[in-house]
Amino acid sequence: MGKVVFDISMSLDGFMTAANQRPEEPLGDGGERLHEWAFGDDPRDREVLAGGAGSLGAVICGRRTYVDSVPFWEADGPTGPARVPVFVVCHEVPGNVPEGGVYTFVTDGIEAALKQAQSAAGDKDVTVMGGADTGRQFIQAGLVDELSIHLVPVLFGGGTRMFEHLGDGHQQLENLGAVQTAAATHLRFRVVRQDGVDASPSR
Repeated sequence: MGKVVFDISMSLDGFMTAANQRPEEPLGDGGERLHEWAFGDDPRDREVLAGGAGSLGAVICGRRTYVDSVPFWEADGPTGPARVPVFVVCHEVPGNVPEGGVYTFVTDGIEAALKQAQSAAGDKDVTVMGGADTGRQFIQAGLVDELSIHLVPVLFGGGTRMFEHLGDGHQQLENLGAVQTAAATHLRFRVVRQDGVDASPSR
């Protein structure tokens, strides 16, 4: 069984969306700046993107991320022609489901979504890609093995903060390295469990 990786692009001041989110601008005003690194020409950015895609077996996201993104993802999901299965954590199935899509809607919680995603992924990794509330739930529940943060050199000053409301307890991380480019600093951390043991990819 592969790792569970929480993967997110984030502004330097900790926002994963900019202010003024709305259907036509789901990342807020100028929020697409967070993902420019994934579409640039720097080979180091491309290598980070390809490395994550190569080990990816399933994706988990929340309902709002799905609703905001499905007009762009369409039936194939965020991985395009690779058609990696996507498990959407939600209270009820949305109405706008594309025919032949890669989406499975899970209405009985994050643990159920993870179980289904790991079954689909086999030996490959499961990526939790947000939104913020979904990511926080997985982190708080101790279900994440690694954090993959793409830190973009921009200050939004407002929007959706990623790491608010995680509680008062500390969560220890082990630095696994960084790749720095003009567009982003790609950081990777292993989550250290409360007993001091590193999160195991064989959960």
